Amino acid sequence: MIGQDGLWTQTFRYLTCLVLVIWLVLPLIPLAIWSFARGWFFPDILPRVWTLDAWDYAMSDTSGVLDSLWLTIGISLAATALSILIGVPAGRALGMYKFRGKEVVEMMILAPMIVPGIAVALGIHSVFIWLGLTNTVQGVILVHLIPTLPYMTLVMAGIFSNYDPAFEAQARSLGASPLKTFWYVTLPAILPGIIVGGLFAFLVSWSQYILTLLIGGGRVVTLPLLLFNFATSGRNDITGAIGMIYILPGIFILLLTAKQLSGRSAAVGGFGRL
Repeated sequence: MIGQDGLWTQTFRYLTCLVLVIWLVLPLIPLAIWSFARGWFFPDILPRVWTLDAWDYAMSDTSGVLDSLWLTIGISLAATALSILIGVPAGRALGMYKFRGKEVVEMMILAPMIVPGIAVALGIHSVFIWLGLTNTVQGVILVHLIPTLPYMTLVMAGIFSNYDPAFEAQARSLGASPLKTFWYVTLPAILPGIIVGGLFAFLVSWSQYILTLLIGGGRVVTLPLLLFNFATSGRNDITGAIGMIYILPGIFILLLTAKQLSGRSAAVGGFGRL
């Protein structure tokens, strides 16, 4: 039987979940309605004419949406792979070892999350011009590492702060090579962190607008840039259709990482032990 305190706690929990769902879902409802509407004017509660014209145009070759979609996926995957390659050893160093200047290194990793992105991009733009990386896909991939790498490194630092290196020592004492030790011992233990950190890195890269615009110079047209172009042109129906395509990875990643982000085996549970 639930006491009065338990009833209040349960009610507060349900109200919090309800407010959170409304806060997250409510802004998306007009976007979804606009994608199926042909004009939607005040004071109509719903559009008078429903159509799939916006979706037909968004899926056509002339809109450029599919080209931007595949380009955005490619850039995000490349930035995620590089973030994993750099973030895993960096997270291991921060999570398992104590060394002089560790606090400074942690602050430098957090700096891109604190300093406004446009200031960082303007500073690195001149360097990319000198290296010939502006207006190229390669330059956009590299500049996306600025916001993605801190997430990957922090997630892996949390994972490694709970990691026991004695298992690796036992494997090596039994004759396992460094590669087999990593494949059969280390990788299974840190895989949840790699998945969660990688999905966060993909999502952060997926949503980049300012960095892509400054370094890509308008020649590398990813989905956020295309979405903003249609939004400023007044085509609310096409903006709604592209917007629905744009948010799909976020919903997919939320569903995929829900198990790793909650519960006793949460992949990010070691943050407090850094």
